[in-house]
Amino acid sequence: MITLTETAVAGMKAALSRAPEPAEGFRIMVQAGGCAGFKYVMGMESLAREGDVVIETDGVTVFVDAGSQPQIAGMTVDFVTGVETSGFVFDNPNAREKCSCGKSFG
Repeated sequence: MITLTETAVAGMKAALSRAPEPAEGFRIMVQAGGCAGFKYVMGMESLAREGDVVIETDGVTVFVDAGSQPQIAGMTVDFVTGVETSGFVFDNPNAREKCSCGKSFG
């Protein structure tokens, strides 16, 4: 379904260890919006919901809802640290268009 790079796994583990409330992993979903039509939404999550695909990579759990699955199948999630910005980056082969912010697609 999706692949997490080593740096994405490390970034997720670090975020989970600093979370104010316990969480089991992250939910990644797609919503209408953003500058290219759809945007990625990512947040901490503790339980799978009906229809979710649950992905486990090196001790990190990712939940993907049924509606988002076709749009992000084959996606790679990375974590980058740069001078101007740091954060998760989504490389989605299903995206026809990508915006410059890297957080939305069409």
